[in-house]
Amino acid sequence: MEKTFARVSLFAICLLAATAGLGLWIGDLHGVSDPAVLRWGTVHRLSGMFTALMVLLVNSMGVTYFIGTSRWCREVAETYRLDPAFFDRSRRLKRSAFPFAVIGMLSMVGIVALGGAADPGGGLAGPGGSQAWVNWHLIGGIGLGGVIAWCFQAQVPAIRSQHELIEEMMAEVRRERAARGLDVEG
Repeated sequence: MEKTFARVSLFAICLLAATAGLGLWIGDLHGVSDPAVLRWGTVHRLSGMFTALMVLLVNSMGVTYFIGTSRWCREVAETYRLDPAFFDRSRRLKRSAFPFAVIGMLSMVGIVALGGAADPGGGLAGPGGSQAWVNWHLIGGIGLGGVIAWCFQAQVPAIRSQHELIEEMMAEVRRERAARGLDVEG
């Protein structure tokens, strides 16, 4: 899982960078009437939505991994009467990774919200309208993109440790099964 998570998070970070680069290349769309430039604005919005979904997917993978493996650790520890410290370690690892997944998801929501506020087609009312949000979207997108990358890399050690814990538990299960005279796989 560690390699898969690292690869998909790198892909999501590349999508973030490409979407940001496209937005920087297009610039401010307020007052622009050139259809070609406006089409690139649509591409930026669509790539932003795809990137947001990918960031949410990657963080959801981390959350789902810990929910599933933590439950597995509890059930195996109870079934084979293993040391409860295995489950406690698993629960601590889950709790250490979960906040980073939530922060990463909320950061992506923040970028999307700022982009929606900066969209000239959004019709945002108030002083300056949506044009007042363009720089906030730029600064927030870059800053929160960094937060998302940091959250991804912060989850990797917990995933690695969880995998090591599972391997330790499997070794204990093999010993326990052998002691009970049951079949033992690899």
